[in-house]
Amino acid sequence: MSILAIIPARGGSKGVPGKNIRNIAGLPLIAWSIRQAKDVAAIGHVVVSTDSEEIAAVAREHGAEVPFLRPARLAEDTTPTEPVMRHALDWYTEQGSDISAVVLLQPTSPLRLPGSLAAALGRFESEGADSLLGVCENHHFFWRNLAAPEALYDYKNRPRRQDIAADARWYRENGSIYVTRAAAFRAANNRLCGRIAMHTMNEEEGWEIDSLADFLVVEALMREFLLK
Repeated sequence: MSILAIIPARGGSKGVPGKNIRNIAGLPLIAWSIRQAKDVAAIGHVVVSTDSEEIAAVAREHGAEVPFLRPARLAEDTTPTEPVMRHALDWYTEQGSDISAVVLLQPTSPLRLPGSLAAALGRFESEGADSLLGVCENHHFFWRNLAAPEALYDYKNRPRRQDIAADARWYRENGSIYVTRAAAFRAANNRLCGRIAMHTMNEEEGWEIDSLADFLVVEALMREFLLK
């Protein structure tokens, strides 16, 4: 299996300017995903897809491949991730690489514990999946509709968390790891398609950085779980 890890990092972050190369726990944010991907032997290429020369320079410094700058049409505020993935996959295919699967690692999820990415790829293969997503078990009780409140669980018989049956538990897509077979991705134009597997990750791995407050929280967690 020849695997391409794609780390998308657009330069025009509005919420936190310069987010992808902002320092967190001693490294630029994007460097964590690069290093985690490079630590997995099964991953043959680690590419950063960016429209920013500054991000490209930082990515190369930490060992990523940046053989192209993303075209402007794929770097707009409203650009979905799938066309960015397709652009990178097509580039490597045109260069002669026989890519069997793509791994999407969003740099805004830097807290992946050692072995977590390799374990996700192992599950992907062992289950014969077409695609896989990282999830965290969700222990919260949800409601909807403020005008006419409706519980999404039986509040008259509130269960204890440990008593919830395995097939009745909820899982939250955490945005940290996605794996998709190249042929399935090309056919569906979606990172999730065909036979889908879930890789359960620890709660602390499920944080995404979208604000300065997130930086503070995630950095504290990284110092606790990654740097000790």
